[in-house]
Amino acid sequence: MIENSVYHSLLRVSAVVCTCVLVFVSGLIDDSTAKLADDTQLYLANAVGASASVEPTELNKYTAALTQKQRELEERESALREREIAVELSTGGTAQGSDTSTYVLASILFLLLVLILLNYALDYLRQKEPVATTV
Repeated sequence: MIENSVYHSLLRVSAVVCTCVLVFVSGLIDDSTAKLADDTQLYLANAVGASASVEPTELNKYTAALTQKQRELEERESALREREIAVELSTGGTAQGSDTSTYVLASILFLLLVLILLNYALDYLRQKEPVATTV
């Protein structure tokens, strides 16, 4: 009989976890989970930052004003994107480029399943081999 090792357990658990994450990210159960996953990825990407300060000069004032205008434009763009996403979710469309994580997770899940099948096949073949006994 094939023994349950830590390796076998780890493969099974990782396949189950990868499947659950894939279902969540792909939005198979609910479309809002896919939007939540995309928003989380964007939030984590924007969370990393640094700040520094310098003495105020005329050039710095112009730069600060331009930066403020840029932030206002970015806020308007994000509000527009949110409205587009809301319209897209209500009409059933999907955003281009948001399926990348789904494809990556699906390929990882496929690789895990291949490894599990290969592992059990090799264990079966090893168990079938006759054991040489010494006299």
